[in-house]
Amino acid sequence: MQFLISMHINPAVLDALTDEEKRAIGEGHGRFMADLKESGEFVLTQALVDPSQAAVVSVRGGQPVVTDGPFLEAKEFLGGFYLVDVENRERAVELAARIPDAAIEGLGVEVRQVMFSDGQLEA
Repeated sequence: MQFLISMHINPAVLDALTDEEKRAIGEGHGRFMADLKESGEFVLTQALVDPSQAAVVSVRGGQPVVTDGPFLEAKEFLGGFYLVDVENRERAVELAARIPDAAIEGLGVEVRQVMFSDGQLEA
């Protein structure tokens, strides 16, 4: 079963961390990725740029309209994710709890099962 473990970031929370705390987060992610690869549960991870660098695309009157910046005015934004292939939801939750962000008040880690991939519904 594949699960997306997404990390929701609040820039104000990150800005309040010390350099040592930020370094510990990075090192924690490094260990987490190494452990996932060793266990064979790693599929993919991606980190995303700040939403201020995003483009929001909508279609109005049959024409694309592009605006800069985040779609929503929110404190939190999707900062990145891990895609894992695990035996069950409980294992995905166990892994999510090991992500350094989960231990920081004001940051969030979400676990969602992948419903389909490459156009194929999973049984």
